[in-house]
Amino acid sequence: MKQKPNILFILADDQGAWSLGSAGNNEIITPNLDKLAQNGLRFENFFCASPVCSPARASIATAMMPSGHGVLDWLCSGGMDREKFAVGELAERYAEEDKPIRFLEGMHTYPEVLAKEGYTCALSGKWHLGDHIQPAPGFTNWYTIGQGGCPYFSPDIVHDGKVEIRHEYITDLITQNAIEQLDELSGKDKPFYLSVHYTAPHSPWDKGSHPQKYLDLYKDCAFQSTPELHVHPNQTTASQIGDTPEHRREFLTGYYAAITAMDEGIGQILNKLEELGERENTLIVFTADNGVCMGHHGVWGKGNATLPQNMYEESVKVPAIVWTPELNGQGKVAQGLYSHCDWYNTLLDYAGVKEYPENSHACGKSFAQLLKGQPEQNDRQQVFVFEEYGSVRMVRNKQMKYIHRYPSGPNELYDLEKDPQETYNLVHQAEYRSVVQEMQKMLFEQFEKCTDGAHNGLLYPVEGRGQRRKLDGIVQGAFLPYVPPAPKE
Repeated sequence: MKQKPNILFILADDQGAWSLGSAGNNEIITPNLDKLAQNGLRFENFFCASPVCSPARASIATAMMPSGHGVLDWLCSGGMDREKFAVGELAERYAEEDKPIRFLEGMHTYPEVLAKEGYTCALSGKWHLGDHIQPAPGFTNWYTIGQGGCPYFSPDIVHDGKVEIRHEYITDLITQNAIEQLDELSGKDKPFYLSVHYTAPHSPWDKGSHPQKYLDLYKDCAFQSTPELHVHPNQTTASQIGDTPEHRREFLTGYYAAITAMDEGIGQILNKLEELGERENTLIVFTADNGVCMGHHGVWGKGNATLPQNMYEESVKVPAIVWTPELNGQGKVAQGLYSHCDWYNTLLDYAGVKEYPENSHACGKSFAQLLKGQPEQNDRQQVFVFEEYGSVRMVRNKQMKYIHRYPSGPNELYDLEKDPQETYNLVHQAEYRSVVQEMQKMLFEQFEKCTDGAHNGLLYPVEGRGQRRKLDGIVQGAFLPYVPPAPKE
């Protein structure tokens, strides 16, 4: 009989904390996630470690900040073997690839630790941390996509060391495979860990990218849950931009539809878990790798939607819901501050792993007691959370947020209690000078602890266009430079 709990870890791609019904959005349709929150625990203030895919995912796996693990930008290469797989329909898709790279090689990840503790670890969905062909350490079941993203209706599926383009909706394929994996994993003496990593609701959001039945749900939506503003002056071309009323409506419709389609898939997975009799012995987690602005502040996209990169709340704050047997029916909301760097320790502690290795620059802190139904610790109300994206770093507590841009700014300070929309930059106000100094000190001290010298994000030209290779002394060509768009004629 199993002694350890199963773990189901569901990860969305580019979903802001604001885009859930249980978080107060009365326009978006997420009944299954809302029910999970109503019966479990929802976090009001959960943050990624970096507002872009690959660095955030690496921090979840290792408890390290990007300057600790060295994944400083989204990975635009290192997933596939171009010589072997860039043929036929895949030739153009893999043209920028070279050879598979294991970006987290030599570091501890919690799936690897769980596997050593007797867990069977499986992945269904996006990986985006290099070498998408071979299962990452700790995983035995591996169903993913060839790169960090794919067209919704023609995904390149990687399974059993082979790649094929499937002309089906990727959200449905991930759901179906997760259900198949549950059939295989359940009823065994060994506990299982299943990562279900959707590509939703990442762009594209245009009309042809999602099934019509989900788009139709929002045909009369007013989209009052997102602001209608002029496009931000620092907006790049990193995403689809709602620069006209027609584009705004189309892209919001696609974004909301992608979330509702994912929510339906999550409902199917949870029903399967119940059907198999595994629900009462399973920790269920739902979160996202990073947030996203959908017109908030005039920005369309995440941290790299602007140059310099932004740290707006919508970019850095992610949804987080957990359900455990101990929490069943409680419908709690945690008000403290939490980081994706906390998952490593939290999951291993909840799984009952007595002793486990930690990475040398790890900065996470377990909140496993919350998952066991215990009260929230008071120190979580006073905690500081940190973010980084290249040379842009952030520190935030419950009230104040400070953003430091090396080497010469512009820096920002916001009082989030008085100004939750981050409208008034207080960094140069004389009465806030001591606050700036205190938060600068906190930021500098934290990154001294969590930075590996060779991976220090301040040493590299990270501009949000992508990272090609590991930072093992190679700098030239490791990051793609930003090329401004040509002026419109």
